[in-house]
Amino acid sequence: MKKVQKLTLKYVLENSAEKYATKPCVSWVDGKPIRYNEFYEQAKELQFLLQEEGITKGDKVAILSENSPNWGIAYFAITSFGAIAVPILPDFRENEVHHILRHSSSKAILISEKQYCKIDDFESDVMVLRVLIDNFAILPPETTIAKLKSSISRSTRPITKLTDSALKFTGLRTAEVLEDDIACILYTSGTTGNSKGVVLSHKNLVFDATEVFAIQNIESSDRLVSVLPLPHTYECTLGLIMPIMKGACIYYLDKLPTARVLLPVLKKIKPTIMLTVPLIIEKIFKNKIQPTLTSNPIFRSLYKFPPTRKFLHYLAGKKLYNTFGGNLHFFGIGGALLAADVERFLRDAKFPYAIGYGLTETSPLLAGCNPNFTKYRSTGTAPPNIQLRIFNPDPKTGEGEIQAKGDNVMSGYYKDPERTKEVFTDDGWFKTGDLGILKNDYLYIKGRLKNVIIGPSGTNIYPEDIESVINQHHYVLESIVYEYENRIVARVHLNYELIDKENKHKRANEKLMRVFIQQLIEDVRKIVNSQVPSYSNVYKMIEQLEPFEKTPTKKIKRYLYTE
Repeated sequence: MKKVQKLTLKYVLENSAEKYATKPCVSWVDGKPIRYNEFYEQAKELQFLLQEEGITKGDKVAILSENSPNWGIAYFAITSFGAIAVPILPDFRENEVHHILRHSSSKAILISEKQYCKIDDFESDVMVLRVLIDNFAILPPETTIAKLKSSISRSTRPITKLTDSALKFTGLRTAEVLEDDIACILYTSGTTGNSKGVVLSHKNLVFDATEVFAIQNIESSDRLVSVLPLPHTYECTLGLIMPIMKGACIYYLDKLPTARVLLPVLKKIKPTIMLTVPLIIEKIFKNKIQPTLTSNPIFRSLYKFPPTRKFLHYLAGKKLYNTFGGNLHFFGIGGALLAADVERFLRDAKFPYAIGYGLTETSPLLAGCNPNFTKYRSTGTAPPNIQLRIFNPDPKTGEGEIQAKGDNVMSGYYKDPERTKEVFTDDGWFKTGDLGILKNDYLYIKGRLKNVIIGPSGTNIYPEDIESVINQHHYVLESIVYEYENRIVARVHLNYELIDKENKHKRANEKLMRVFIQQLIEDVRKIVNSQVPSYSNVYKMIEQLEPFEKTPTKKIKRYLYTE
């Protein structure tokens, strides 16, 4: 890829608006696409509105909204005149939203009508401006959720188009945006339960995007359907900044991406690129594909035979590919470890999948791969100008903490110098907290350092490895493994829909069904223990009746179940 002249979002916006002016940029699935020149003009108009209301370079502006074309316009409008975006995940609860607004000292917020209830009673001496992101209308200070619909016109507020000379006269000329200026502060809701503000610069984000192009390019003809939350850096960098840099078009859903909503969308848009988390493809495999391949005793027997299983996977994969619209050339999976049996299916099916690895703190990508060069259970290789190392590797296994260096690594956590110091080595390497192995430059993730269980003989036991084995069982949807009273314990959430379907004769008798499930869980435990080393044997397996509570990127909030 040709080197980007300036690593700022302002340059990205201006360059793409000029280069791809009349091409479609963002759109609702059933809406009229906003072209690149229109995207630029709307971003500039919103920028002027914010400046007219007293927002200047360095001020924090929160975004609290579901994915939409206006989300991207708001993000580029804020960052392109040196203000700092504070994207807030729409899954956050009211108290979390209030904490972020106060901690970040946000001076303004762009908020959707659906999310407004979360700031209905929010009081702040700092916040001076509320804007409805649905139409960029300024909300009067006294607006409550009860008054919102009646007090705000659904038509877009007219924004005065100011010339450069007028801006100069009124003091609103955009300050110069530098590569090292802060672009955004991202508040994570990680599996540890501690939300922290990750400070990312323009250089962090645009540098990481340009590095990813060395792994997987994007063309102006590409089409993306967005299904992950934009406040997460995975979707924001790879699913918004990168496509806009290359003139691609991004489509947004106006409903949650359930199968019923998504399937007709895929048929209509025929996306060429999709970014997902493991849970999405794992659910499809567990609920739709695997049951058809093991629907009767004969099929189940054939499925156990590797050559037959591979052929069945290939046939099912072709059908799945057509379900996704038949034009995919990149199906990115990130955010958590992908189940081994699901990856095996994708490989057998010759599906164009690729697994990536990264963190919010690294903008996010640290390792990835083109679908043509994937290796089983690996997250790929580091891009050319990002360094990875395994710190203090075990002499026998080569396992150690993954550490990273590059212009994509954050400067630190907002207002938290102590925690910032904890995650950097004395020689400037970022400590990811993840354990892994590097083999021929390919990275293999073993799990989180904090999750590791130390066995009686001092052996490292990785819960994620055991969970991978558990989750391969026909009737298991998801699980977590942890240590309790010096024993290895597992919680499993079963596929109750499949159990009911395949055991109709027991369904009418509640007592009989409970006995069946208890025996099933014990059978799963024995099968797992026969497939893992003896020091990793599961002592007890507990039924998790409700689905595990998850982060916005669909990782289980382990701390809720292991403390």
